[in-house]
Amino acid sequence: MTIEVCGVRHSFESRTVLRDVDVTLTEHRVGVIGANGSGKSTFARLLNGLVVPQHGSVRVDGLDTRSDGAEVRRRVGFVFTDPDAQIVMPTVAEDVAFGLRPQRLSKPDTRQVVDEALSDFGLSSHRDHPAHLLSGGQKQLLALCSVLVTEPKVLVCDEPTTLLDLRNTRRVLDLLSRISQRVILVTHDLEAVQRMDRVLVFDQGRIAHDGPPPDAVAHYRSLVE
Repeated sequence: MTIEVCGVRHSFESRTVLRDVDVTLTEHRVGVIGANGSGKSTFARLLNGLVVPQHGSVRVDGLDTRSDGAEVRRRVGFVFTDPDAQIVMPTVAEDVAFGLRPQRLSKPDTRQVVDEALSDFGLSSHRDHPAHLLSGGQKQLLALCSVLVTEPKVLVCDEPTTLLDLRNTRRVLDLLSRISQRVILVTHDLEAVQRMDRVLVFDQGRIAHDGPPPDAVAHYRSLVE
């Protein structure tokens, strides 16, 4: 799958957040780093049509996010920083099952898929637990589970470990390193991006550096210093 971002410029009110961004993504693991306000989260939201660029285009396997947004979102899943932003159902099992509705599975088949997914994420014992009463780490695992059960080809994660402690951060990062989906990870964790194939560094709305993790991290540090 190829993601093409072509000549993208985008503003919120009077503030320009992305300036002339051109990049093609084909790698299995891509990291995105940069200071707060550098444009990296807006860039992430462009990739599955949560944000449509004011100028330029974003294409996923030739599908334009402006005209084919629904199909793009079936192929590109998104995980937010705060899992409460995407947990929509009362219980853990119901939240995972919610994403399966378009498939119109029978109740037994839905239960089987949900139970297998919960087992994979270590959430089986919380099947009927109120979703919003889970711990922060469990909520983020549930958010990941609920997206991945829909079988997207690409998973975009916008700072998914920011609200987690060290143990749960490692759990989430280990999970992201194991899944078969392509992963685009926006993060402030410079250790986490060492696992990536390629890292983009954003600065003042532009891609300031694009390369392997050690070079990208060194460039980012130079910007900060």
